[in-house]
Amino acid sequence: MRGEHAGYVYGAALGFLGDLIAADPRRGHPVAAFGRAAGAVERRLWRDHRGYGAAHAVLCAGGAAAGAALLQRAVRGGAPAGPLSLRGGAGIALTAATVWAVLGGTSLGREARAVGGVLTAGDLDVARERLPHLCGRDPQALDGPQMARAVVESVAENTSDAVVGALVWGALGGVPGLVAFRAVNTLDAMVGHKSPRYRRFGWAAARLDDLAGWPGSRLTAALTVLAGPDRRGALRAWRADGGAHPSPNAGPVEASFAGALGVRLGGRLAYGGRVEDRPVLNGAAPPVAVPDIERAVRLSRRVNVLALVTTVAARAAVGAARTAVARRAVAAAARGAGGRGRVVGSVRGREAGPV
Repeated sequence: MRGEHAGYVYGAALGFLGDLIAADPRRGHPVAAFGRAAGAVERRLWRDHRGYGAAHAVLCAGGAAAGAALLQRAVRGGAPAGPLSLRGGAGIALTAATVWAVLGGTSLGREARAVGGVLTAGDLDVARERLPHLCGRDPQALDGPQMARAVVESVAENTSDAVVGALVWGALGGVPGLVAFRAVNTLDAMVGHKSPRYRRFGWAAARLDDLAGWPGSRLTAALTVLAGPDRRGALRAWRADGGAHPSPNAGPVEASFAGALGVRLGGRLAYGGRVEDRPVLNGAAPPVAVPDIERAVRLSRRVNVLALVTTVAARAAVGAARTAVARRAVAAAARGAGGRGRVVGSVRGREAGPV
């Protein structure tokens, strides 16, 4: 396996472990810094126009990805180095730090469990205060079971957005892929919703997020089928209801979680000053109860671990295949060069002999 692929595998594993040990800090997080920068650009560019919104998305996400690519190139210092070299170690450290920065699995589980704890205690007011940490719904319009449903749906969707999708793009694009995915996802959260201000300006960010999130959401749904307590139920709900959701990426994930956990998701919600009646997912199952929050968090954790294993294994396999192809090409070239040398020598010998 080439050094750059091995470095990514080691760095991704270390970054994932770092997220387990040290979740997102309350202050000074790199994603928050990107959000502030994107907000400053928005204040200068905003117009009620799709073109300006597209420029905002390209400038912010493209700028973040380009900066990450330059940083990765500077750390590598030219040709890829082995993981045990100084440059290889620096590359591993950069990958690990980036993976830790873009993943949010531990924070997701922590916030979900916090809401679940206060719901168990019956303190709906505190639960309403904490719910916005997970999703943008209007908590004042929700009772206890509705907040529990909102938490489970948020855990499902953010398993893809906050972990699996990032790992997929990291395996595909290294540090720039990780940064680009998180930048696009953050922009969608900032401007991608259908409020009067962002209906046109945020259109490009929302569509870009749909595109970037597609592979991660399908992998998340597939791993949910494998890791869930009810595999048949997860697969059945994914097939039956995954396409009914208004989001092309949240639908498969939430449906598979609903089937795996044996609960009913979807229905009416209040979001951003709007009331939506969304399709019901896994409608024959009972509604979400507070204990289902802990079950959802545990399922999310299993899916995250499987996603790490799957993506680093795929990256390692690609690296090994490329190395094998390169070695065969070098060997073939060497054999060809040796053959040509023998032919030339034979011809020269004949030319030097008697006529």
